[in-house]
Amino acid sequence: MTTDVFVEHRSALTGVAYRVLGTASDAEDVVQEAWLRWSKVDHATVDDPRAYLVTVVSRIAVDRLRSARARRESYVGEWLPEPVSTAPDGSERAEMADSVEFALLVVLETLSPLERAVFVLREAFQFPYAEIARIIGREEAATRQLARRARDHVEERRPRFEADRAARRRITERFLAACLEGDLEGITGLLAEDATLVGDGGGRAKAPLRTLHGMAKVGRFLASITNESNTRRFLDSLGLDSLDGMWAGITEINGGPAAVIAAGGQVLTVVVLEVVDDRVQDVYMIANPEKMSRVRLPLSS
Repeated sequence: MTTDVFVEHRSALTGVAYRVLGTASDAEDVVQEAWLRWSKVDHATVDDPRAYLVTVVSRIAVDRLRSARARRESYVGEWLPEPVSTAPDGSERAEMADSVEFALLVVLETLSPLERAVFVLREAFQFPYAEIARIIGREEAATRQLARRARDHVEERRPRFEADRAARRRITERFLAACLEGDLEGITGLLAEDATLVGDGGGRAKAPLRTLHGMAKVGRFLASITNESNTRRFLDSLGLDSLDGMWAGITEINGGPAAVIAAGGQVLTVVVLEVVDDRVQDVYMIANPEKMSRVRLPLSS
């Protein structure tokens, strides 16, 4: 019975932890810690197992996020959330069915840990304010204030006219093809004038250490990464000898299309685009190999 109850709620618990933390590996650790606590508690004293488990997961995740923020100060380059496959043939589909879009996770990084937890519980899981207040240990009025501040912050930073899924996939396919060919004109033709590129190599793979701003800078960088010398340095940074068995294509990451490049069955890079008015506004390039464990290639690759 103890195990059955936990398994019943595990997907929702993972969704809460992942949204709060932005890393699937840390979310798994949080859920595992919640399981250990659940296995030791006197279940006769728990009136609502779901509420109890969400409370435990939320509090652990908030504490972990606070310590993670301190560690990220020494992170090499920019830090981006950990991408998660949500393709129908991915093993994470059921567990991460309620995963959020990658661009929203990036925005959530700008919230305080408490604001982020409140936003997730309210906007993603529709928890009542009174219950959220109990979970985070605040008065309901203060919780409503946190929720309003977080919501306003997110709305200010999200584009108002995002492209639909079909348009995003079409543009992502064209973008990937242009990048693979080193086609500067083709790349810049897809970028917004004020486009940005945020790369996350974690000091272990080639990626810009700082955000690139503007069509020209972003286009030149993307067109350059496929030239021979840069490709060689990129492979060396990952300990690979060649691009034998290279695969590049579009798959579903965090509920939306993303470009993925792999070699020898190893995912090298994930690129997620934020598309507004049929132009690429933001490019998120994740190349840190430590963040690829939850990215699955299509079975036919």
